Amino acid sequence: MRVLGIDPGSETLGWGVVDGAGSRYSLVEFGTVRSDRKEAFSRRLLNIYNGVADIVGRFSPDVLAVEDTFYAVNVGVAIKLGQVRGTTLLLAEQYGLEVAEYAPRLVKSTVAGYGNAEKAQVGEMVRVLLKLKEIPRPHDAADALAIAICHFHHAGTAAKVLAAKQKLKIKK
Repeated sequence: MRVLGIDPGSETLGWGVVDGAGSRYSLVEFGTVRSDRKEAFSRRLLNIYNGVADIVGRFSPDVLAVEDTFYAVNVGVAIKLGQVRGTTLLLAEQYGLEVAEYAPRLVKSTVAGYGNAEKAQVGEMVRVLLKLKEIPRPHDAADALAIAICHFHHAGTAAKVLAAKQKLKIKK
């Protein structure tokens, strides 16, 4: 399975592609899609869409794993992040990708063992788990890789639950 992790951001969107199965995975590539804050927000969304579409075209992921919405003190920021998420979710549907959404605390807990882990702790654990020499930079890319890693750890459980539900339907 190939997973594209997305850490949504209207100025810097982090992305990371990870290959593997279960708890065995390896880095393919990571980076960011950057947008100019001076441009109209609609233009920035188009830039994000085109950037993520290019990544999907280059790496052919099976799954797009994205950070779920979270509470933000600034309502305007939360709305913009929601629009960025919506753009990536739309793109995933257009390309026929499976979509997985993970809460930030779950990602941190899965990768670093603590739901309130700092960015540096998450980055270090991403480095360790992917057997990298350095922490991926910028932190947006490290966060995207953490989201992809989170999917590997939770996708197996979700598949087992679905299989069990289907098995119960067959017995009835």
